[in-house]
Amino acid sequence: MSGHHLTGIPVVFYCTSTGAEPVRDWLRTLPANDRRKIGIDLATVQVGWPVGMPLCRPLGGGLWEVRSALPSRRIARILFFVHEGWIGVVHGFIKKTSKTPSDDIELARKRMKEMGS
Repeated sequence: MSGHHLTGIPVVFYCTSTGAEPVRDWLRTLPANDRRKIGIDLATVQVGWPVGMPLCRPLGGGLWEVRSALPSRRIARILFFVHEGWIGVVHGFIKKTSKTPSDDIELARKRMKEMGS
């Protein structure tokens, strides 16, 4: 693929009214190899949307999760939605239980509404 680059759906990270980007801030706390894996998984969604299991799972109401198995032997989730030709990334966390915590889903839905979906 020399000389070619893949293009995909634009990704927009949630931004607070004060300019903070909580998902990017969270990503910066992770080891480089974990960040790289999440980035590859998100890029796969960006270029190949729609993407289903095992990488993406719908959470209902237009909210989706990217399911990343990290080199650090942890599981990460990036919650996002697709709206009018762009991907809104609204939340990210390290998964500690088998079920996605309702607090994380509620926060993602709140941010999703703020971003206009």
